[in-house]
Amino acid sequence: MNVPEVRIFDIMACDVYWDFDGTPLPREQHKFLVSFHPTPGVPTPELVESITARGPDGYEVVFGDQRFTAANTNGHIYDRTLDHYWYMVNLPTGFLPEGEYTIEVLCIDGRVLRKSRTHSATTSRELVEHYKNDRERVLASYSPSGGEVLDRVPVSGELRCDWATLDGFGGPDAYYIHRLAEGGSAKEFDTQNLTWWDNIFVQRLRGEERAGLNRGGVDVHADLRPETTYSYFVEITDANAQSETNICVFQPHQVFRTPARVTSAVG
Repeated sequence: MNVPEVRIFDIMACDVYWDFDGTPLPREQHKFLVSFHPTPGVPTPELVESITARGPDGYEVVFGDQRFTAANTNGHIYDRTLDHYWYMVNLPTGFLPEGEYTIEVLCIDGRVLRKSRTHSATTSRELVEHYKNDRERVLASYSPSGGEVLDRVPVSGELRCDWATLDGFGGPDAYYIHRLAEGGSAKEFDTQNLTWWDNIFVQRLRGEERAGLNRGGVDVHADLRPETTYSYFVEITDANAQSETNICVFQPHQVFRTPARVTSAVG
């Protein structure tokens, strides 16, 4: 059998403003991420020996060789919609200093892959300050939210999620990413099992240069289940390419529920 070759799609080395509800973690964090092209027939983790992120002044972080969870926040995630993996590590130790960061991948065949980016702290801080100033107005704009029960069980394309964007309050242009999963809280939200998400990074790769830009809503292209609680959160970024991103703002989860499926009476 031919063993597929590991190829880096892109990387992230950026700040994270962690605004999830019910978490003891600090708001100011950072993360490293490396996403791979699909490796058909072989799960990418079986082809990777180790992954290390490096930065200024000898800073070094090792990625976990494990499944990423909300508890460990370090490992690999499988996207079944695109049949590819990415590795991510979230670190609750403050924002990143400016400078160049490199992610190095050692493959089991001995090859070493590297990709670097330069982080802008100024861009990150500016977007976070605008978000904090307008946070309450943004959160009040979400629909659906507040645990409301929908009128019907949506099929693909029927559910619309809307929110206000920072530019509407005089803030900067930014990009918005929507993720939806079953569960009624951040703790229950399973990144490994999304119902649907608005992947602006792939959209840009496919030629949509402005994918996600000031996007204040999405139509969810997935069938939802009856009598099920769902939550979604919207991430704000300053770019729609991973290696151009300096900041990710994770906004609080919005919760809603679908009703029972109504069936026609017989006889």
